[in-house]
Amino acid sequence: MKRIIIMAAALIMSLPSLFADDHRTVPTGDTLKVAPVKLYGFIRNYLTFDSRKTYTVVGGEYNMIPYDEHWNEDHSEDLNSIASMQLQALTSRFGLDIHGPMLHGWRYSGKLEGDFGGFGTNNTVLRLRLAYVKLNRHGSEFLIGQDWHPLSGDIMPEVLGMAAGAPFRPHSRTPQIRGTRYWNNWGYTAALLWQLQYMNNGPASPSDPSSTNSISFAHNALWPEAFIGLNFRTSSLYAQLGVDAQLIRPRTHANIGGITKKVDETVASFTPTLYLRYRSSNLDLQFRTLLAENTSHLNQLCGYAVTGINPDGSWTYAPIRNSISYLNIAYGNTFRANIFLGYIKNFGAVDNLHAFSDASGNTFYRIYMKGGENFTHMNSIYRIAPSFSYNVKAFNIGIEYEFTAVTYGDINNDASIANNANLHQVSNHRLCALFKYNF
Repeated sequence: MKRIIIMAAALIMSLPSLFADDHRTVPTGDTLKVAPVKLYGFIRNYLTFDSRKTYTVVGGEYNMIPYDEHWNEDHSEDLNSIASMQLQALTSRFGLDIHGPMLHGWRYSGKLEGDFGGFGTNNTVLRLRLAYVKLNRHGSEFLIGQDWHPLSGDIMPEVLGMAAGAPFRPHSRTPQIRGTRYWNNWGYTAALLWQLQYMNNGPASPSDPSSTNSISFAHNALWPEAFIGLNFRTSSLYAQLGVDAQLIRPRTHANIGGITKKVDETVASFTPTLYLRYRSSNLDLQFRTLLAENTSHLNQLCGYAVTGINPDGSWTYAPIRNSISYLNIAYGNTFRANIFLGYIKNFGAVDNLHAFSDASGNTFYRIYMKGGENFTHMNSIYRIAPSFSYNVKAFNIGIEYEFTAVTYGDINNDASIANNANLHQVSNHRLCALFKYNF
């Protein structure tokens, strides 16, 4: 055991020299014996306080929205009105940038990145974030592997919280084949995408149609998700107008008349988006808006619902539409101030939902979205999150106040919530302190 500890310590101490790239240069020819590798990452600690029970992932660091009221039997106490506090470092990150040679006029590069944000039976586990190979040549870029979804982008709002603006900002890293081409200031981005860590919701099983998330809903549809965007860029401005198209298959078979049969059920969705970013020496302004359909795989509280039953026993579906927007403004360098503003509005589905009945004769709808039944009666959400950070050399220290308010109500037969007497608002106050060392 002692010998193993000594060997491990020696390996850790040798890492800086192993990954140092200051003595390496990228050859101009078409051969390269050893690819230059650069190690990067950070150690990040979050101290968070929440005034209310909220829907979170990644051990509570990734904050979404507060849960609705949950009153006890005599309606005297809201059981979700519970404060909490925690300190965690599990999203500390490391990665490798790999710079390849020029090969037939193309510049090769690669990236491999991970953190400890996954969860298993023994607490946190290593999680793959990014893993791709990229080729660049004269305004053209081709990428294959796991990278940020085109609707997410690798440029994020400068919030301190780990959720990086979600659920207002689309958030997903996913396997993809992506091409980008520019002619001077104008260009386009096109991508085919498959799911892995971030997934759509759907029926848990043919016999138990409660909501769950799974990659099978997208994979069983055969067709990958597709994105196309028109881009414009200058030294200080970037703009993109794009659309994302997706087809999923919620069920492949169902029990119909006591016999298990194959069913052909699909949900098609289209999400147009507009993204703007302006940067100067001190100012960074970002704005994105989407008319989202079934974007639960982008960590957004949006999904789809059953709208009917066909004569053969299969179901028909319609995506639920949300208007989702955010604005982020950051100013400063060493001392940097930031404010994030986000808003979501639920417009419901295009068609009316099919009303099912349980054994007691109660009517209910089958809606599949991130967070399950907790958020099917959500009408609107807004967030205000100012923050301030001190950034010097390799250190970042900051504090952020995040106010998130959700309006809940009774669900209408088209999955919208507006225009009913039970509209009410709940809110959460989150304080986040960030301590980060970059290497």
